[in-house]
Amino acid sequence: MNQQTLKTSFQENLDSHLALFNTLSVHQPELLKLVEICQNAIQQGGKIVFCGNGGSAADSQHLAAEFVVRFKKDRRALASIALTTDTSILTAHSNDYGFDTVFARQVEALCSDKDVVIGLSTSGKSPNVNLALQAANDLGATSVAFTGRDGGLIKDIAQLSVIVNHPETARIQEAHLFMGHWLCEAFDLLYQD
Repeated sequence: MNQQTLKTSFQENLDSHLALFNTLSVHQPELLKLVEICQNAIQQGGKIVFCGNGGSAADSQHLAAEFVVRFKKDRRALASIALTTDTSILTAHSNDYGFDTVFARQVEALCSDKDVVIGLSTSGKSPNVNLALQAANDLGATSVAFTGRDGGLIKDIAQLSVIVNHPETARIQEAHLFMGHWLCEAFDLLYQD
């Protein structure tokens, strides 16, 4: 690693965020709809459920924590969980049934038609995330995809898809986290004391 590598990574990050900003007219209706969907869920006693793999698993945990604890402002706790955190469930299910249905099984057990299930998948091709959103649909919950590239298979499963059209996983994840933080900020404003 040298100074040029660092500058290149920063520039790629800036370029991807600038591209996201320049396509705001595409994403703004999706993001505003997402706020509305999540607000309706919370008002009806539902919760926001996140899942993803790898970095998207970490982002799922991060965003669920922002809802439950707080983002910037003190406000009441908002119901949210990440399906990526219970190691006993993750390992037992993967051992007994396989990894593809590890999130769908949790959706089946923990979710209702009042909930919003948000799947994060940079490729849109993760079987376990796709099946989780399908399980949400089957329950009558609202399914949302944060995805990348061309949207993958998940865009056809989710009721609402936010697609970051970029080829690189890291840049897609950075955009997903930014949009997730924006969602959390919106809820800080909606539920401020």
